[in-house]
Amino acid sequence: MAPFLAYEDKGDVTSDASPLVLIHGHPFDRTMWHPQITEFAASRRVIAPDLRGYGESPVIPGITPLSTFAEDVAALLDDLAVTDFVLAGLSMGGQIAMECYRQFPHRIRGLVLADTFPAAETPEGKRTRNAMADRLLQEGMTGYADEVLYKMIAPYADAEVTAHVHRMMTTTAPEGAAAALRGRAERPDYRDLLTTVTVPALVVVGADDDYTPVADAEAMHTALPDSTLKIIEGAAHLPNLERPKDFDKALADYLTKIDSHHRHH
Repeated sequence: MAPFLAYEDKGDVTSDASPLVLIHGHPFDRTMWHPQITEFAASRRVIAPDLRGYGESPVIPGITPLSTFAEDVAALLDDLAVTDFVLAGLSMGGQIAMECYRQFPHRIRGLVLADTFPAAETPEGKRTRNAMADRLLQEGMTGYADEVLYKMIAPYADAEVTAHVHRMMTTTAPEGAAAALRGRAERPDYRDLLTTVTVPALVVVGADDDYTPVADAEAMHTALPDSTLKIIEGAAHLPNLERPKDFDKALADYLTKIDSHHRHH
């Protein structure tokens, strides 16, 4: 049984524009999408859940595979009577979006993959994620948050953005973060799946992203049959927060294309 997720549901439910579903990354929460919720709720319905183990959603210790996160998203959208939608995810959220496409492609009108990558974990990567899960359970989130802050966002990011990102990381429950890390270590390889995506896709990445560099975004763009690639200058791993105007412009142009595509079919 899927837990009841906390979520934002804003904007115009009667709009014929595609609803936009936003999936946050690790170790963040739905407030990560604040600029986009504000921007896009003017023209369409925007739904942003807190994933299981994050934000205000229930924390379920153990191992949370990406398949479980995707099932939770589907259950929430069923509850909200949203049958089809544009799905956007950043980082781990992008991997969850790929898993959603694997599970229920017929519901997805468009796929936005931001600062993410489709390959399965390497043996070394599995060890690293599991070791990090152990560490977070032992010592909490603060040391980790301090260490990775300026990899998540660029060192030159606005002070307000920096504070927001640090706050999301330090308020995440270690049990939730650890469960996601353990689940993600075992994720499948989505590279073949990307070649089968039948809807238009948008691939976005911060120019200064170290975690999922521009090369990863270019490879996804190449694999996807119909995709647009946007590289956001002056941003690292969270371009939607670091450079919201540029990110929103790329997303708005893409959504215009999706909406006209959908109306003509």
